[in-house]
Amino acid sequence: MTDLILTTFDWVPELPRGYVRDLRIRWALEEAGLQYSVNSVSFHERSAEHFAHQPFGQVPWLTDGDISIFESGAILLHLGERSGTLLPIDPRGRSEVQEWLFAALNSVEMAALPWSLFKFSGDPVSGDVAETAARKQFDAFLAMRLQHIEAVLARREWLSHSFSIADIAMADVMRLVHRFDGLAEYPACREYVARAIARPAFVKAHADQLAHFAAND
Repeated sequence: MTDLILTTFDWVPELPRGYVRDLRIRWALEEAGLQYSVNSVSFHERSAEHFAHQPFGQVPWLTDGDISIFESGAILLHLGERSGTLLPIDPRGRSEVQEWLFAALNSVEMAALPWSLFKFSGDPVSGDVAETAARKQFDAFLAMRLQHIEAVLARREWLSHSFSIADIAMADVMRLVHRFDGLAEYPACREYVARAIARPAFVKAHADQLAHFAAND
């Protein structure tokens, strides 16, 4: 079977380490027990080859033989097909995982990412930002999304019947919110994230990403 190649940056600053999206792919590969290697591209310069694989100059992308896939959600779907453990075979289970994968990337991350960017731009210790109208709007938008996902997670362990690519995406999205204490009022969300990041595959993937970037300091 062809080895899988995950491509990410050679280095990133301290602040985003542990949160770069190649982590989602590392995590899925570890969960699935698939062999893979990691390739690096320059953080400071974007080559023509980089844009050929990732038209926005971002990371990650995955090479599987003569197939090159960008966007973490698309890669997770591909690995779900490859793994046999992260995406159910039965149509109902498969549909449930797929809808929650897209919910994580569209409904929840759509609210979580701008909120988190506001926090990143604030005080380097507390993360506090000015109480502007824009901040209030982002706070309200995120709260609305978290209230709905809190109700779902209060009655289930994982988004589908078992841990899946949907949980990798959702937990990683909410992990960034949790970094800035944004889950303080959502115990089911906090417990869900804690369950997910306690998994050995996440622990290894996270440590590997940190080591990868630190090696080029």
